[in-house]
Amino acid sequence: MTMNWTLVLPELVLAVSGLLILLAGVIPKRETFFPVSMAVIGALLLAAVLVIVQGTGTAFNGHYVADGFSAFMKVLAILAAAVGLVLALDFNEREGLARFEYSVLVLFATLGMMVMISANDLLVLYLGLELLSLPLYVIAAFNRDSGRSAEAGLKYFVLGALASGLLLYGSSLVYGFAGSTGFDQLARAFNHEQGVYAGVVVGIVFVIAGLAFKVSAVPFHMWTPDVYEGAPTPVTAFFATAPKVAAIALLARVLYEPFGDLAPQWQQVIVLISLLSMILGAFAALGQQNIKRLMAYSSIGHVGYALMGVAVGTDIGLRGLIVYMAIYVAMNLGTFAVLIAMRRQGRAVETVADLAGLGRTAPAMAMWMAIFMFSMAGIPPLAGFFGKLYVFLAAVQAGFWTLAVVGVLTSVVSAYYYLRIVKVMYFDAAAGALDEAPASLTVVMAGAGLFTLLFALWPAPMLAAAQTAALALLGG
Repeated sequence: MTMNWTLVLPELVLAVSGLLILLAGVIPKRETFFPVSMAVIGALLLAAVLVIVQGTGTAFNGHYVADGFSAFMKVLAILAAAVGLVLALDFNEREGLARFEYSVLVLFATLGMMVMISANDLLVLYLGLELLSLPLYVIAAFNRDSGRSAEAGLKYFVLGALASGLLLYGSSLVYGFAGSTGFDQLARAFNHEQGVYAGVVVGIVFVIAGLAFKVSAVPFHMWTPDVYEGAPTPVTAFFATAPKVAAIALLARVLYEPFGDLAPQWQQVIVLISLLSMILGAFAALGQQNIKRLMAYSSIGHVGYALMGVAVGTDIGLRGLIVYMAIYVAMNLGTFAVLIAMRRQGRAVETVADLAGLGRTAPAMAMWMAIFMFSMAGIPPLAGFFGKLYVFLAAVQAGFWTLAVVGVLTSVVSAYYYLRIVKVMYFDAAAGALDEAPASLTVVMAGAGLFTLLFALWPAPMLAAAQTAALALLGG
């Protein structure tokens, strides 16, 4: 039995750091939110460095895998989690949520994401998923005095438990017909010319359903608008980025590795939920006045575009998926930095109307928000245009014309509500000046905005890294 502890060093460092930071947060009587948050961000960045320099191979008798794909997606998830913590620093202080447990929960959720991304066994997959989910249930309801936050946490917990049950049921069906839960053994079991058992196909569908819940793909999206609106805004920013990266990476690994030879069976399922997600995300957001609900439906639509890359099943599709997720994370973190900065006389505001006149009262914030909205709408030469371009091209080259056409049409529809926000900011009468944004939020806005704005000038490093990651997964 091979252990190979060096491959799991990033996870071990993060786990030990989490336990030590938790202990350090409990002992003193004084407020520890800021120093604990800084320690957690340091631990996350250290884990990212260890991921970058770690080797490739398998550990724990093949249950854990480290390759180029896992390294790229782990670094992306870790950076999203770290920036998500930065977004929470000022907000939590102002809202009376400055408790050190928040940062520790984010750390352990990130550890769960890393286990998910490197899972090479259905049981390890479930272990990582639950390690991610349990902290998320708590931080969704972190504002205990808010009825909306408590409701968000409860809804997410109930529906999350249902999704876990679906995933376990599908895994048990696959195990029953294949006799193994390891991805390598499953790939060998299904690599034959004979027909596949119907029970295996049903099991795969249930596994996809369980993972589709985590990425809020239709028809498993019902929790998303309520949780996004009810949870504290930094929690919403975290939900919208890092866990989605991990879940999309896990979904790609599950479908491409153990079930790669069964692509005709699962492709139609992925195509269907991709189409439904794009359509619902485009049309359901049209009448939303609360920006967090609007962003929830926006994220459902973006997941539909990302799943287009999964459905294609080629290295070009997978490369498009990886690039899309990186751009999606940057756009969302920047947008939520603006939303968290939206405070008037010390009170958080969340509606589209609250952005009225922002172009005159806070021109820098309005400029960054406009860049993110144009990018999400897919307007060139911003990064969002290239994200969609790569997945659309992959779909066209593989013959998935319906996906590509629906993707273009829903992009046109969704452009309405993105451009409406720009119109409100620059052409409506000012609703009153917003409070000055904290420096941490300004840095996040500027960093994400510059990435979104300048991606077209220097896309080669991102494309090369994404291609290497895609080939690592398909080659494995």
